[in-house]
Amino acid sequence: MLSLIPRARRAGVYLAVGFAGLAPASAAEAIDFNRDIRPILSDACYHCHGPDAATREAKLRLDEREGLFRTKDDVTVVVPGKPEASELIQRIISPHADEVMPPPEATRQLKPAEKELLKRWIAGGAPWGRHWAFLPPVRPAVPAVADRAVARRVRNPIDAFIFARLAQEKLAPAPEADAAALLRRVALDLTGLPPTPAETAAFVADRAPDAYERAVDRLLASPRYGERWAWDWLDLARYADTNGFQGDPERTMWPWRDWVVNALNANMPFDQFTIEQLAGDLLPGATRDQKIASGFHRNNMFNGEGGRIPEETRVENVFDRVETTATVWLGATFSCARCHDHKYDPITQKDYFAMYDIFNQMSETGRLGGGGQVLPILDVSTPEELAAVKTATARVDTVAKAVEAYERKKFPRPEGKPMSESPDALKLPGNLPAVLAKVEPKRRGVDALLEAVPYFRDTAPDPEYAALLQASLDAVRARNNANSRITKVMIMDELPELRETFILNKGNYEAKTDVKVVGAIPAVFQTAAAGAPPAARVNRLGLARWLVSPENPLAARTAVNRAWQAFFGTGFVKTAEDFGVQGEPPSHPELLDWLATEYTARGWDTKALHRLIVTSATYRQASRTNPALQERDPENRLLARGPRHRLPSWMIRDQALAAAGLLVEPPGGPAVKPYQPAGIWEEATFGKKTYQQDHGEALYRRSLYVFWRRIVGPTTFFDAGARQVCTVKIARTNTPLHALVTLNDPAYVEAARVLAQRVLAAGGDDRAKLGAAFQFATTRGPRANEAAILHSRLGKLRAQFAADPAAAKALAAAGEAPRPAELDSVEHAAWTALCSLILNLDETLSKE
Repeated sequence: MLSLIPRARRAGVYLAVGFAGLAPASAAEAIDFNRDIRPILSDACYHCHGPDAATREAKLRLDEREGLFRTKDDVTVVVPGKPEASELIQRIISPHADEVMPPPEATRQLKPAEKELLKRWIAGGAPWGRHWAFLPPVRPAVPAVADRAVARRVRNPIDAFIFARLAQEKLAPAPEADAAALLRRVALDLTGLPPTPAETAAFVADRAPDAYERAVDRLLASPRYGERWAWDWLDLARYADTNGFQGDPERTMWPWRDWVVNALNANMPFDQFTIEQLAGDLLPGATRDQKIASGFHRNNMFNGEGGRIPEETRVENVFDRVETTATVWLGATFSCARCHDHKYDPITQKDYFAMYDIFNQMSETGRLGGGGQVLPILDVSTPEELAAVKTATARVDTVAKAVEAYERKKFPRPEGKPMSESPDALKLPGNLPAVLAKVEPKRRGVDALLEAVPYFRDTAPDPEYAALLQASLDAVRARNNANSRITKVMIMDELPELRETFILNKGNYEAKTDVKVVGAIPAVFQTAAAGAPPAARVNRLGLARWLVSPENPLAARTAVNRAWQAFFGTGFVKTAEDFGVQGEPPSHPELLDWLATEYTARGWDTKALHRLIVTSATYRQASRTNPALQERDPENRLLARGPRHRLPSWMIRDQALAAAGLLVEPPGGPAVKPYQPAGIWEEATFGKKTYQQDHGEALYRRSLYVFWRRIVGPTTFFDAGARQVCTVKIARTNTPLHALVTLNDPAYVEAARVLAQRVLAAGGDDRAKLGAAFQFATTRGPRANEAAILHSRLGKLRAQFAADPAAAKALAAAGEAPRPAELDSVEHAAWTALCSLILNLDETLSKE
């Protein structure tokens, strides 16, 4: 609490810390409040003197100007120009445990350098500023680049901002990357696939000054563009093909996924992209596609477990929609405010529940419907899907009659009576009497058969009965699978009579307070709520329109930041999920705001934004580094070199398929199930779900279309989002498990085997074949020393497989793709192992 420190005691403190020697105010001119001071106050002070009124001490708020400069009982917290008269300084330097702030028991203590910085800030006049993210972006002037040689390299305003900053840091930009590396980089970034050797050769040979720009335009126009950028959006949307939780039933949300791909390929403006996904169903005369688009907020997990209280599930789902919206369009961490006022950002619990009210008005009840679909839904089934269900159901009925006929003999009982009337059936162990007590037509669930099949197959053998029960189990699973493929997309809707919303105590669904709220945007932004009266209720459509209006300072910034993160590995704001006071300040705030204003000025044109970034000289730099630069800027935040980091695992798989010539490119449609180790689903679902691998072309679809079971994601992908909650930043880690996938997973072994077939079929000597294999994987030919190493390795592999022809034959037959019978298995295996090596080179696995 603020109180007067005895004057005599304070005098000693002043002398001890050396106020007399403090530099004049001019020394503090370089101190920026948002960059230097607010983070200190946020970390050390806001927990007790911040936005959360429930834990606020001494009724003092240091996150607001009024609190920071307030005077009470002749005590002023901060006196501009006078650190010795400022209670803030007196408290942080006090040697007395009953006065010093933060208190001795606090986890976060101020460092001497931080105390000195606070003194210098006050001595310099204590300039204050509102948190940068809550201020509308203002288009800054494009800086001049003083160095003429560097200035000649500027291709667009991005470079002016980056190069001017490099000059301040006494760094110079790297030279431009060579043509082949640059084309591979931009092709992977824009389409998720490498260029073909023919595309690379044509680009390298094209000496026209606009050759690169034309290549970029071709990539932006490719239908592969939407598939690449949809992946990032699916992570944000927590998209999966199942509901999650223990039962993890299947759902058919893939039409929404295809809508995203199509919208991105059509370059739908981001503001329209936003509005249709948050409120497409509320648009006047909403089309089928707009209703499908509203499925964005139906991608959340859904807990339909037995014993789960429906209202609890419904409330949790609304929480998820509030927090996902805040993360994606506001870069804000709202989850804290579910239970109390945010401790660091100006978001109150009332703000949270005002947003909650907006998403609280749909007809979802928290009850699970048939399969994994949860009302409301839009039926977009095809005649073929309905016919498949009819056929599968008929098969279940046919097998059921055969089972019933056999059971009448095995478990005799009176005509028309269930087996519970059979003494023999009642003697069965475990749950079997209860399971078999139902008459056969009602015994259609998988659970009812999982125990019976192994019992009559292994424990009390009756092969004929076990076979009938297994046939019944297979038929039930096939029917369930056919039902799950009925295309019914979960969408949003609005209740005709609105629910009343009350703040929930600590977020407990059954602990309603008497504080009623109505839909509204957070109060920190309400001053510019498009002129709406204070009492006007905001619905989903109103919220969506506000999010992409000039009144919201964050939507364009967060979108631009995620784009920068995708291209360079890290966003301007490293904490892409948190633009609040606890988040990291932007590395290049002026460029972030320039791009945000440019994005909106161009009508939220996402392809134009991407083109602007990838045609900049900053993006086109070589990625080579040196020890000094690596130590100075290990994360490449200053951009003195081009981006280089490992590709995401899904892109690595697609690249391997493309290199081998296996990739099947037709877009869209239901999810596919490629290679996966046996037993993964069964282990995670207690045997209730069995992975049924697809065959043929389905094995070689792009990773975007791989079936995603929410409780156990595709085993091929590492460092991928779990798709359980909104994820805006995927961590890149490095463990041996990653190499075990890319070296041993059937998809990669098969890709290496088929790539070997491809280079062997091309003919030529070993040197030509090595060059072709290397070109397919890296878009360049091997250097002389690299070719020598590979050739030496090839010789050893030939000798190894010649000594073990069985191993050679097995490797040469890996996977389901056809293999020419005339290929020598030893030669084929040697080249397969060599191609696997090339596909696992660091250069192949990385964006250079």
